[in-house]
Amino acid sequence: MKPGYFSLALCLIPLAATAAPVATPYADNNGALPPASQYNGPLFKLSHAYPAKAATPAMPWRDAIQNGQITLQNASVYAQALKEAVGKDMRTLLFDYTHWDAAARGWYNEPWLGSASPALRYGGREAIHGMYVGTNPLDASLFAASGLKRPITTYVLTYYDKVAAQTLNHIWTAGGGMKPNVTPTSTQFAEGSLIIKAAFVTAGPDVWPVMAGTQAWPLYISTNATANPNPNDAPPPKVTNTYLMQFDIIVKDSQSAPDTGWVFTTLVYDKNAKPGPNGIWDQMVVLGAQWGNDPQANSTVNPAAPLLQNWNNPAAPAYGSATLGWGNRLSGPNDGAMNDIGYKDASGQQKIVKNAQDSSCMGCHSTAQWNVKANDMPHWLLPSLSTKDKKAPVPVEGSDTAFLSPPPGSVEWLKWFQNRKGNVPMDAGSVAADFDMVLTFKSLPLWSTATTGKAHRLAGFDLRGKPLAPRAGK
Repeated sequence: MKPGYFSLALCLIPLAATAAPVATPYADNNGALPPASQYNGPLFKLSHAYPAKAATPAMPWRDAIQNGQITLQNASVYAQALKEAVGKDMRTLLFDYTHWDAAARGWYNEPWLGSASPALRYGGREAIHGMYVGTNPLDASLFAASGLKRPITTYVLTYYDKVAAQTLNHIWTAGGGMKPNVTPTSTQFAEGSLIIKAAFVTAGPDVWPVMAGTQAWPLYISTNATANPNPNDAPPPKVTNTYLMQFDIIVKDSQSAPDTGWVFTTLVYDKNAKPGPNGIWDQMVVLGAQWGNDPQANSTVNPAAPLLQNWNNPAAPAYGSATLGWGNRLSGPNDGAMNDIGYKDASGQQKIVKNAQDSSCMGCHSTAQWNVKANDMPHWLLPSLSTKDKKAPVPVEGSDTAFLSPPPGSVEWLKWFQNRKGNVPMDAGSVAADFDMVLTFKSLPLWSTATTGKAHRLAGFDLRGKPLAPRAGK
């Protein structure tokens, strides 16, 4: 979770096009298909036959902790049980893509992320794996200790299991994908809902040694900070290898995590982990688990305050822990929880802090809400001060990278670090989206852009408020 570049970019615009693209909620990709000379394998197919009903699932992660609450002592067992629960399907997705059939296995995707828009170029879901830009760029300084030589772009892909996909049905199916049904009940997930996110990076082992031996995926992409560090550089897409770095698994489990209703877990690739019978999947090591925002711990006022709802694995690879969030709350290398920020201290003096820890997995996702009347998400994903029209976090005058933030640890800052259940919005008047950031930060802004013909203010930014692709014609 991180400051000001462009990510949800929608679609390739044919150079000779004159008519506006057709709004297509269930597009498989952004319209840019790889030529046979570069790639001739399977292409991504959006899985959107969302079930109206699904049986309550078995929950082996609950069994793993004797149906009690998750704690610092049992979080590792819980996280491992979650990994094992999705392992069979995810090994096929990640390592045997020719045989991956999401619909047959009961996994589904959000609509609109493949839609076309005249506002942006070469964005949206790329055609081979359906991935889209997650964060761009991540500066090499964040991972200097692990040998990263150049900046990187991350690409992500999210799937919902059949229990979670009931919510997608409630929101999108009745309106044929063209008119979302966003209500306090439609946005809530059933107990046992699983959502996964795979994150790949543009840096191979020659640029970042920690990626040696990991899974490579070819993507048909343009945005690539490793090859093109100038953010205004948007060459035509080409098939490019990307590398598996991070894998997130989150679950709706109000029994284990009663304060928020969710448990977030993150895995990261560890080249030094011993491959087992499951190959690279066994080298995806748990980085940590988070089931609350630890509002009792003001990590600025008291850096030593213990976290009681967050467990970080001391055996995880060092690069994975290099970008933990505020007070070392869980956040993976993909997630942008370290940013350059500017704020006024108690004396009124402006301070600029480079790579400040200012977010966490749950802190970011707790902003998932939608004000139906305003057709907008009121707060940014990170603690930030916005302009009156709330375009994105405001750049700090005199800095190319920092954005305006509330003072760390202040009352305003702490809004991002409260424990709210998924049906309680951050702001009165909004509909809480049960921690579903894909819905409120991606799908709904892209739906609005495609159906109104006017770029929504959130369309085309990553979670840090940075544009991830240049505007068309630039």
